[in-house]
Amino acid sequence: MKNHNFFALIIFVSGILAAVSVHHQYAGHLELLKPVSHYGIWSLLPGLITIALCLFTREPLTALLGGIVIGAFMLGRYDLTDKVLIPNLAKEGSATILLLYLWLLGGLLGVWSKTGAAQAFAKFMTQHFVKGQRSAKLVAWLLGIFFFQGGTISTVLVGTTVRPIADKAKVSHEEMSYIVDSTASPVASVLAFNAWPLYIQGLIFVPGVSFLATEADRLNFFFSSVPFSFYSIFAVTGTLLLSLNITCLSGKLIKQAHKRVLTTGELDAKGARPLGASELQTTKVPDHYSPHVLEFIIPLVSLIAIAVLTFVYSGTPKVNWAFGTALLLSAAIAMAKGMSLADVVEGFGDGLKGVVLASVILMLAMTIGSISKEIGGGLYVVSLLGERLTFWLLPVILQLITMLIAFSTGTSWGTYAITFPLAMPLAWAIAQSQSVANPELFMMICFATVLNGSVFGDQCSPISDTTILSSMTTGCDLMDHVKSQIIPAIFAASLAACLWTAVAYFFV
Repeated sequence: MKNHNFFALIIFVSGILAAVSVHHQYAGHLELLKPVSHYGIWSLLPGLITIALCLFTREPLTALLGGIVIGAFMLGRYDLTDKVLIPNLAKEGSATILLLYLWLLGGLLGVWSKTGAAQAFAKFMTQHFVKGQRSAKLVAWLLGIFFFQGGTISTVLVGTTVRPIADKAKVSHEEMSYIVDSTASPVASVLAFNAWPLYIQGLIFVPGVSFLATEADRLNFFFSSVPFSFYSIFAVTGTLLLSLNITCLSGKLIKQAHKRVLTTGELDAKGARPLGASELQTTKVPDHYSPHVLEFIIPLVSLIAIAVLTFVYSGTPKVNWAFGTALLLSAAIAMAKGMSLADVVEGFGDGLKGVVLASVILMLAMTIGSISKEIGGGLYVVSLLGERLTFWLLPVILQLITMLIAFSTGTSWGTYAITFPLAMPLAWAIAQSQSVANPELFMMICFATVLNGSVFGDQCSPISDTTILSSMTTGCDLMDHVKSQIIPAIFAASLAACLWTAVAYFFV
């Protein structure tokens, strides 16, 4: 580890020196920064430094911050606080995401923990629906669909809810962690009535492209591209088959885990070291308070209904309204049943604490995305590959690139911030230069490959928060989870690559 930290320091210092050199070389040009400008191969430096740092430090927060520092120095902004971080945090989109992800989502999770609502729901499901292995896994799969927020929230809620059910029904920890992980981000990218479209739309603007001109246009483009999320669809379908005890597509290790439980009753492999997650398994429900399943169902139904109905009537899901209403309903029901305001506020605060680190990473990801746009990395890649690459090969190339970046950094959203500003201008330039018949369809396919390739890398990475939380909440050994799920994930990604290539070749 000391050697890794030393090499990481060398990479970071080298990046700073290069960034300062670039700034002096292009100082006059930086003063007149325009969308048509880029700085050659140096335009890729922030993204490359971020990936390299993450490979050596295995920590996405430090890696993203390192990339931001390099990008800011390239732009001559040495005052990181006043010239870089604060301006990016002050943007309307950043404030909206922070409100949703930190206050509303974290607060709702905290209130549910305080009231014991999720545990009451688990007890209800156990009593009425879970009769054995198959039904326990199917309940876990269905909960993954219901918690379509994705990411850490989904893995924590689903994992903590189904752990007691699954252990009682003798479901192997490898199977359960795979189901929890593969119904988190893959579901969120398909049932996208959550924070994902709001965040991603800010990264996919391409000058001169009419269907990406406004925020509403970009949101509509996102939802129109959902049918091309082949990897996510295959991943969710694969976990459904596993939930029905159909293991033909699950890979050797998951088959072995399934067989082990049937023959020995052991939930973990021999020599496994499950991650402890006692803090995620316990609640702080007041002694006088009696949780009820409706405290979970009513806010959840209201959340889904508001998100879907506002999308139907306005074309844009009002995600903040949905989560805000669910949070207020949860708090109101709790106080109506006798919980004190102090206890509700305490639960709300605990929820905020649980997502602070994720929120910081999210803000840094948005910042490096903004810097990447200014430096013109996407325009450089366009100038380098735009005239040489056959259009129908681009989707699978973007898929492989994003899979590698997300696996190395452990974050899909950070990968979006790095990749979308590069990929979308490149896809448009290739569509124009090679006169594809349906450029919007081609852009949708390329968009889907970046979206899904990042989900794959994040899902399979051992340093991803969702991978770690899936292991922790289900009681699985981390590397057993990583090794057992990567085979079915690769199978789903390979099928998706074939479909993306075929659609681009025959229908664009």
